[in-house]
Amino acid sequence: MKLAEKYGDRPAEEFPMLFQRILQNTIRDFYRRSKVRALWTTALSAFASDDDDQDPLEILQATQALGPAWTPESELLQSRTLALIEGELKKLPPRQREAFVMRYWEEMDVAETAIAMGCSEGSVKTHCSRATHTLAAALAAKGIRL
Repeated sequence: MKLAEKYGDRPAEEFPMLFQRILQNTIRDFYRRSKVRALWTTALSAFASDDDDQDPLEILQATQALGPAWTPESELLQSRTLALIEGELKKLPPRQREAFVMRYWEEMDVAETAIAMGCSEGSVKTHCSRATHTLAAALAAKGIRL
C-alpha cells in the first residue's frame, strides 16, 4: 500500500528497489516497536493484576487491602518506584509525555496517536523515542533497572 500511495507516479523500473526499501523499513519499525513495547510492558508488569482493563497506576493506588503475598517492604518499594516514574513523567516536555502516555499506557498505535496529537507519525515516533530514552536514563540514575 505504501508503494502505491506514495510512489505510484514513479517509473515501473524503480518499483522493486522502492518495494525492498519499504519492506526493510517496515520490518525494522516492527522490531523497534516490539523492543520498546516489551521494555515498558516488562517494567510495568510488576504492577499488573489479573484484570487487563486497569492501568498500572490505578492498580497500585487501589492496593490498600493487600493480600498475603504483599509485604510492607514490597508495597513501599513499589510505591516509591511508582512515585519516581510519575515524577520523571512530569519532567518530560509536554509533547513527549503526551506521546508516551498515549502509546504505552493507552496502547494507541502510531497513527491514532498522530491524529490525537495533530502531528505526523514520524513526530510521534520521535517523541516516544526521546521520552523512552529520557525516562530510562533518569530511572537508571536513581538505581532502577527496567
